[in-house]
Amino acid sequence: MALSENDPNSFSRPDLAVVTHVHLELNVDFNRKVLSGKAILDIEKKGATNTVILDNRDLIILSVINVDNGSTLNYKIENDIGYGSKFIIELPTPIDASNENDTRYKFEINYETSSDATGLQWLTPEQTAGGKYPYLFSQCEAIHARSVLPCQDTPSVKFTYSAKISAPQEMTVLMSALLDDVTNSETTKIYRFHQPIPIPSYLIAIAVGVLASKKIGPRSTVWAEQEYIDRSAYEFAETETMLQIAEQICGPYVWGVYDLLVLPPSFPFGGMENPCLTFVTPTLLAGDRSLANVVAHEIAHSWTGNLVTNANFEHFWLNEGFTMFVERKINGRMFGEKYRQFSALNGLKSLEECIETLGKSNQITNLVPNLIGINPDDSFSVVPYEKGHTLLFYLEQLLGGSDVFEPFLKSYLNTYEYKSIVTNNWKEYLYKYFPNKIELLDSVDWNAWFNTPGMPPVIPNYDKSLAIACTELAQKWISWEETTTSPFDKNDIQNLTAIQKITFLAELRASSTILSLKKLETMQDTYDFNSIKNAEIRFLWLRLCIKSRWASKVSDALDFATEQGRLKFVRPIFRDLYKWEEMRQTAVDTYLKNKNKMMYVTAHMVAKDLHLND
Repeated sequence: MALSENDPNSFSRPDLAVVTHVHLELNVDFNRKVLSGKAILDIEKKGATNTVILDNRDLIILSVINVDNGSTLNYKIENDIGYGSKFIIELPTPIDASNENDTRYKFEINYETSSDATGLQWLTPEQTAGGKYPYLFSQCEAIHARSVLPCQDTPSVKFTYSAKISAPQEMTVLMSALLDDVTNSETTKIYRFHQPIPIPSYLIAIAVGVLASKKIGPRSTVWAEQEYIDRSAYEFAETETMLQIAEQICGPYVWGVYDLLVLPPSFPFGGMENPCLTFVTPTLLAGDRSLANVVAHEIAHSWTGNLVTNANFEHFWLNEGFTMFVERKINGRMFGEKYRQFSALNGLKSLEECIETLGKSNQITNLVPNLIGINPDDSFSVVPYEKGHTLLFYLEQLLGGSDVFEPFLKSYLNTYEYKSIVTNNWKEYLYKYFPNKIELLDSVDWNAWFNTPGMPPVIPNYDKSLAIACTELAQKWISWEETTTSPFDKNDIQNLTAIQKITFLAELRASSTILSLKKLETMQDTYDFNSIKNAEIRFLWLRLCIKSRWASKVSDALDFATEQGRLKFVRPIFRDLYKWEEMRQTAVDTYLKNKNKMMYVTAHMVAKDLHLND
């Protein structure tokens, strides 16, 4: 049984020669906005070939040296396809041509990154909370590691890595690895790291800034700029509880430490599951831990994604669908099964909107899409998350509930840990694990789940009890006759949880009824949504205002969309304003003014939403 298929988004040929370890020695140059130094690659020859093929995106290659004897190796870079090029290095002639076992090589590649590397964001001091020092952070998923280091940039290849990073003395360096030591010189600090567990290239991560830290658990420290550190420590105080529950569900946590780094606002995602060091957005700092479920998601990735990995991004649901499933199980144990299913119900609404936006017949909405010729960034959506979760929830119910399905989940993770797999590997194991339930499994329309666009073929009957109050309040606003006295007061939402308030606003936004400005003004006077710090609530409130064409709220919406770079928030607001013809140019002008402050993936995707690349 093959454990990987060809990756349509990588030039590499790991079936012929594969990278097994990477050692980085890099200098962080804030003046030039580059990383410079060398990558030493351990390579193992697997088949009949005289080259090793790597991925490269705008790296400046200075030399390639055979470490064994110091000789210079020939190389060439070709076939630039817009999101990468082919980096071909000639393998040296074996020292002993008669020795067929002479298949291991060590190459030193001297290089520097482009100042526009898509996997790195260089922030000016003005873009940080402190305002005095610059900041650097990386985001390599999906295929941006090739802009940071020469590598086989495919999740089908896993390798260990080590690093020696030189940075200005006032800075702290963090990586997705274990810290070995720090040494000082007059102007710099040198940090040494190692990651002993093989990981795919997209999980290499680095952050460099003036940072503070606080211990939040026996194996967890939270890092942030000093201005955020106390809020961050409070917000993520339940991290160890989540870790312990995840271990009950998935098995032992193998990564040693689980630290969190709260990044500056331009970070494009809610979180990124870099091993040993989860990156999170400051938009999670709601002040009441109501958005800490994102940390449960990233913790779950320690197993689903980081240990068992999709072999390429066509099978991304194996990472994200499973992670949503485990995240909601963690939350179910913390807050009750009704909460778990309520969260799934909300996810389903997000999926419906996403599929409506992408198009119901768009093959990108397949659970397993075809990404030949498609940059994975351009396929990014909630589909692998929510459609994948829906399939797993449906199977759990079909096969006998959590008492039956959770042991399967743990067995699956144990069987494929440290490997990269495709959907068929998982499906074959499912059949193998449940030999007495073949008939039930055969009743599943696998083709419809995997290869058909649009909504899932089966929607589970989720518990709706926590949604009732939200739906009833939304309907009360929709049906209120404005000629009568307002029947609403602040107590309407006093006892609603944050997720229920989010659902209430989402119901109004999804309704075919457009609320009048008088109703929205009354809602603001009654509930004061403008002052709520929860970013999810603020986001939906602003979208509801845009839907009703409340012109004076447009500047608030654009401020929100540009003061942080989280794709989940930024793209829908720009899309909404693009559809509002009178505000279209305002949206475009705002984007053009702010695009250089955005990380590459955010700027790239919003440009598409505003049709600036047409």
